[in-house]
Parts: sequence; structure tokens; C-alpha cells
Amino acid sequence: MMKKSKEEFTPLARPDEKEFFAGPQSRIKDFKFALKVMREFVKGFRTLHFVGPCITVFGSARFEEKDEYYQLGMNVGQRLSKMGFTVMTGGGPGIMEAANRGAKEFGGRSVGCNIVLPFEQHPNPYLDRYMNFNYFFVRKVLLSKYSYGFVVLPGGFGTLDEFFEALTLIQTRVMRSFPVVLMCSDFHTKIYEHIKFMAEYGTIKKEDLKLFLLTDSVDDMEDHIYHYAVKGFNLKPRSKVTPTSWLGEKGV
Repeated sequence: MMKKSKEEFTPLARPDEKEFFAGPQSRIKDFKFALKVMREFVKGFRTLHFVGPCITVFGSARFEEKDEYYQLGMNVGQRLSKMGFTVMTGGGPGIMEAANRGAKEFGGRSVGCNIVLPFEQHPNPYLDRYMNFNYFFVRKVLLSKYSYGFVVLPGGFGTLDEFFEALTLIQTRVMRSFPVVLMCSDFHTKIYEHIKFMAEYGTIKKEDLKLFLLTDSVDDMEDHIYHYAVKGFNLKPRSKVTPTSWLGEKGV
């Protein structure tokens, strides 16, 4: 069902990012790296500030159009657009493309935060607006910053990383209690069993199981997001926000 990359061991990280995580560098190198990161953050803020309330959909880049999870991703994107949300994804192929495609074909808004990789990750053709990111951690922050909820479909390490980071930020109250929906119980059975085991063992609270909804139903997903995002944050349609030229937002 899944398409495996032939370049599994191709280095992914940028050279400056690999140096940064390799340990202390010279203060000049670390300072220059910090400036690059800040520049990427600012560019991201300007690109995504006006996209409207988003729901972010996470999922694997390796599913193709014929796969059932790709079709589910399209259904999810369509349903979120029907609710009035902008559908945000990692901007790449697979489930990300499917969610953006569902939104686009419905007539909704579709945006992506694409990571620059030597393979797999290229912006999909169903994006109204996107930004190419060089740094994973900057991209992860912006995928969360503009979202009022998260829908997690089948994926790999990156998808689970994004799922657990969202739960961690909500659990520690760094992030408000946005709805998180984990879809496809067959795929996530063992993950869910381990989360319940952690609650039983005491490494998380039993109440933390309520931080997300596990379901196979798009209707349940919609109800959960409506209750905890639309009603929970009293979201209403708003007038269009005009970009400001003195902030460098001309053309955004």
C-alpha cells in the first residue's frame, strides 16, 4: 500500500542545521544560524498571517491516490472546508496533498508549510498559498501557530512527532485546549494501547486520554472540532484583514 523511497539514507538536513545539532559551534556561527532562523520565522508570519482560522491535517507523504487513506484525507479536507476552516498541511504529497485537494475541490482555502528535502517533499498542486521551509522546527511551530485544531491520519515518525508535540503543548498548557483527532483506529491501535498503558502506569494522567479523540468517523471528527474549536473559541466569520505595507506585507 505504501510507496517506499529508493533514497532512504539520503541526508535530509541542511549542512548548517546538522552543524547546529552536532554540538557547540563558534559564537559567530551560532549567531548567524539564529539570524537565518529568525528570518524564516518572519517570512512565515508574513506568509501565513492572513490565511484565516486553520485546522492542520497531519499524515504520511507516501500514500498514493488509490490508497484508502488518501481518499479519507480528501474527505477530511472537504469536511473541514465546509465548516469554514482553512486546511493547512505540511504541503507535500500523500495525505497532505489529499487534504489540500479535498479543500480546493470543495472551494475552500488550502495552505501548506512545505519542508525542503532532497526527495519526497515537493509542494502539491492544490495549495492557494505555501511556504518552503528549510528548518523542521520552524515549520512545526507555524503548523501549530495558526491552527485551532489538529487531525492526525496514518503516517510515520514525523506524523507521530507532530501528534505527540501537540498533546504535550496542550497537556502542559503552553497551548490552549485545541481539539486533536486521531483517525483510523486500525492503524493506530497499538499507539492507543500504549497511551492507555502510560495512563495506567502513571506516567500520564488518566484525564490526559481526553486530550484527543480516536475515531474512524469523519462525522465524529466534525462534531469534535465544532464543539471544541468553533463553539469552544466562539469562532465567527470576520471581515478581510488588509496587509500593511509598512510591515513589508505588500503582495501578501
